[in-house]
Amino acid sequence: MGDADISRERLPIPDAAVPTATSLDVHEQDPPFEPVPPVRPPQGAPNVVVVLLDDMGFGAPSTFGGPCRMPTADRLAEGGLRYGRFHVTAICSPTRQALLTGRNHHSVGMGVTTEMASSAPGYNGIRPRSAATLAQVLRGNGYNTAAFGKWHQTPARDVSAAGPFDRWPTGEGFEKFYGFLCAEMNHWYPVLFDGTTAVEPSRRPEDGYHLSEDLVDHAIDWVRDQRSLKPDNPFFVYLPFGATHAPYHVPREYRDRYRGKFDHGWDAQREITLRRQKELGVVPQDAELAPWADGVPHWDELSETEQRSAAALMELYAGFAEHTDDQVGRLVDALDELDALEDTLFIYILGDNGASAEGGLGGTLNEHRFASGIPDSPEFILDNLDALGDATTHAHYPVGWALAMNTPYQWTKQVASHFGGTRDGMVVHWPRGIEERAGIRQQFHHVIDIVPTVLEAAGIPQPSEVDGIAQKPIEGTSMLYSFNAADAPDRHRLQYFEMVGNRGIYHDGWMAVTRHGTPWEMVQGEQRRYFDDDEWELYDTAVDWTQARDVSAEHPGRLNELKQLFLVEAAKYNVFPLDDRMTERENPREAGRLDLMGDRRSVTFHAGAKRLTEETAPNVKNRSHSVTARVEAGEDGAAGVVTAQGGRFGGWSVYFHQGRLCYAYNYFGLEVHTARASQPLPPGVHEVRMDFAYDGGGVGKGGTATLHVDGAQVGEVVVPRTIPYYFAFDETFDVGCDRASPVTDDYPVVDNRFTGTLHWVRVDLGDDLCDDVGTERERSRFKAAHD
Repeated sequence: MGDADISRERLPIPDAAVPTATSLDVHEQDPPFEPVPPVRPPQGAPNVVVVLLDDMGFGAPSTFGGPCRMPTADRLAEGGLRYGRFHVTAICSPTRQALLTGRNHHSVGMGVTTEMASSAPGYNGIRPRSAATLAQVLRGNGYNTAAFGKWHQTPARDVSAAGPFDRWPTGEGFEKFYGFLCAEMNHWYPVLFDGTTAVEPSRRPEDGYHLSEDLVDHAIDWVRDQRSLKPDNPFFVYLPFGATHAPYHVPREYRDRYRGKFDHGWDAQREITLRRQKELGVVPQDAELAPWADGVPHWDELSETEQRSAAALMELYAGFAEHTDDQVGRLVDALDELDALEDTLFIYILGDNGASAEGGLGGTLNEHRFASGIPDSPEFILDNLDALGDATTHAHYPVGWALAMNTPYQWTKQVASHFGGTRDGMVVHWPRGIEERAGIRQQFHHVIDIVPTVLEAAGIPQPSEVDGIAQKPIEGTSMLYSFNAADAPDRHRLQYFEMVGNRGIYHDGWMAVTRHGTPWEMVQGEQRRYFDDDEWELYDTAVDWTQARDVSAEHPGRLNELKQLFLVEAAKYNVFPLDDRMTERENPREAGRLDLMGDRRSVTFHAGAKRLTEETAPNVKNRSHSVTARVEAGEDGAAGVVTAQGGRFGGWSVYFHQGRLCYAYNYFGLEVHTARASQPLPPGVHEVRMDFAYDGGGVGKGGTATLHVDGAQVGEVVVPRTIPYYFAFDETFDVGCDRASPVTDDYPVVDNRFTGTLHWVRVDLGDDLCDDVGTERERSRFKAAHD
């Protein structure tokens, strides 16, 4: 059966009719049977590579005029096209879900991040099966598919050894996955999965390990296998980096390349970047800098110490960006060496949202610490200058640099109303399909346009049915028309934007927007803010490229038309009811989503590291609790970790050190409180227990930890204050070891497994859980900002 005879509307493609036997003897079979051919893509379908960076603003990469050198993006742009009006959703999970489905983020249940899911259809965090992913469609049409990097689309309750795994990458159309599932990751000591199996990196930082390099190593290895074994079969590689999301972890030499390069400050950088953007042609010659955000200091308002601290953090970020781009370059070089680059549709998206502001006004060495209301002083940051970028830091730059990295636009990540949160640079490279080199494209497009673009380039129709499920129409618009027509009129003429109440509506150049919150204000105040009280702005982006001049007063009729149009689009795509709740949605019961632990107050784990996220682990915060274990020590005594949660930047651990039972509580990396048994544990089987008596009176209060061996108290420590909201996004709850970074220096990184026999560990939770709604507003804003 030829390609023209294959129907690709229903996936999987139905089997061809089975020929009948015409003889009792195979030698007399006429016509003879032929091998069943594999499903093949249409003739001429290209390889597809989609690279996605995290938390990079429009004005950061050199490809779009920014200060971060990105030679690979520059190279691909010189051989292809730069898109200057490409848009995303303003935050992580929603952009990724929209990217892979071709539907608006609320249409596929991802109105916010997976950890903030509620019961509303637009916010439940679950992709409907009526919206198949690009990987499912390509695989169903004969492509080999693989993903390497950050996923962050699996429902939070499913990220455990119990699954289900149907919404892990290998259940969403990818035959191969190597990466991580959460919002951010330690790039020196990552917590990784190969498919659905927890794995450890084969090397360590002292051996030259870095997560971005590891991801590309695996991607290159996979592509080489495809070319060796199926040279005529196209492949799809999805490479979403954890970079350049905090923590900024990068080899020292990359940071050093930018030494002194940002001493001029963020105000001057905006001017420099805008000038370069005009030279490149990615913004018009009459483009203006959008207004500076209220409450953010200008550079000359900072002290010399504050300037030096802020400049150092920006040097670190820029090095991180360049290092990441260099890894993309290795993949490009490998494709070139395999003679595959010419016929690869390579889409390089330079940010899943605008630059991030969650480092606060001064920046931080531990974003989790800052989010709980503990800012780092510039003196503290400078005291740790030599450590920036290594495994002992979890750094993030200040808001001023985020604004500068979004040049020439205003606002940042989270703010879906303004281009600083939603407009990112994109490069498309496809020598066989794009005639022009170093072209600029200024048609309005959105991340939902990637799927229809790839399908049209491959000659694959949008399926009407996948796995027996009728498919809802793809909501994006193919960009293929613009590849060889620089002046083609826009086809994506209407697009809504919404994120945690920040709203916008674009139609034929006009854009009405309203901002509902400020990302870096960790405490939003006690008084409820009503959506009807939000002030709307109006911009004519045909003449005001950067949303610099609000013309709502001059065009009230146009503004009202667009506000009505937003209501229509929001109703159509499951945006309603608008939801700016953060505190309530942290509690699964209040949010209305299922929770793995549910109401259980006692959970028993058996030996083996469980790698549970905070969404799936027992919640020991802000309450009394106990950890009990049955252990067996050999003649050499006991050593290593019984159970731990979190790591170097915040967490707790029950472990043995020098044969003695210990408990350590790490308060944001600032102080570690340790209880130690007075005597080593004798050989044999014992029951050990740590009881934590919480003081109560609110969240983040102190408590007393006591240690017990076979019922007798053997140690005690007072913990004056505790972590109220999150230990870490990139660390886990582990049994029998402490993965990633260590809670305490009493045991080494990685090599800290319990040396005896661990029969079981039980966590019992008290009934005194404290919930301070007022201060939990800090947690809510932090959670949204970090995803």
